[in-house]
Amino acid sequence: MIQSAIAGNVVLAELIPRQIIFVAVSPFVIIITALINYQYWSSLARLMYISAVGFLVVIFIVGEARFGSARWLDTGVILIQPSEIAKIVLIIVLADFFARRVGQPHDLRWVVQSFLLTFGIVIWILLQPNLSTSIVMFVIWFALLWVSGLPLKYLWIFAIVGVIAGVIFFLFFMEDYQRIRIVNFLFPDPNARHGDTYNVDQALITIGSGGLFGQGYGHGTQVQLRFLKVRHTDFIFSAMAEEFGFVGTSLVTGLIVFVIVRCLRIARASSDAFGALIAYGFATLIFFQTAVNIGVNLNIIPVTGLTLPFISYGGSSLLSLALGIGLVESVAIHRKT
Repeated sequence: MIQSAIAGNVVLAELIPRQIIFVAVSPFVIIITALINYQYWSSLARLMYISAVGFLVVIFIVGEARFGSARWLDTGVILIQPSEIAKIVLIIVLADFFARRVGQPHDLRWVVQSFLLTFGIVIWILLQPNLSTSIVMFVIWFALLWVSGLPLKYLWIFAIVGVIAGVIFFLFFMEDYQRIRIVNFLFPDPNARHGDTYNVDQALITIGSGGLFGQGYGHGTQVQLRFLKVRHTDFIFSAMAEEFGFVGTSLVTGLIVFVIVRCLRIARASSDAFGALIAYGFATLIFFQTAVNIGVNLNIIPVTGLTLPFISYGGSSLLSLALGIGLVESVAIHRKT
């Protein structure tokens, strides 16, 4: 799908062999991670947390800026995006935190401690700036907080704090382009500058032109004539819809849902809280990114930079997903019977 999306673009042609390398490596990452007992990672949670924060600090200082954000570390061979791996690290760290406190009171101190643990990683991702990944991490935190037994009486506190924090962030800390995206979504103006809504408009046209069965692989006019932008990452769902239609996208979406359901089944069958929380956390990650990416393509939520799991281009993203799959497999393999 990536190859079709960037067909004829000489500048992006090198992305294909790069992605092939990561695709070839990913099965080995899954197998090796699955063979390692997942409980081993509990003893390394603190070290992994410190390492993740360290890499993110390095990115903030010397990271390579692309598309207005410093998110990549240039190793001389490949570009690495530590924030992708940090998602998996956060799942392990939070799973360890909540698992160790199963019998303790679930009070505000418990909530605040887990929030600060999450914010210690998220703050460096926000500074890149990378709002979409930061939101993913907060969603993972809240999901694990919820399944760990968040008292219902605290929900109103989350609602009030969330609204206030959202307004403050929107007014004083959000980048101009992020603010424009939200305003254009909430208050669409038919007379707005074409560039402000171009990507979303083209995505909807691309999806609609696919019809039921699509125009065929490599024959999507919107994709091949490059009317659709960022088509190999953020808007690859639209490219897929034009070439394979509603049937094709439904099949791919169904496969992703299958993976999510399997993760949830493994979580329920886990013999301990740590393993269950790892599986729940990874299921949340895949579900949220899939829902947001498709939602953006369908223009039902504001535009973000989240990719479609397993489909969009991105070596670091694919490796982090392989790590996550390997961890969940480990929970299934090493659970006590």
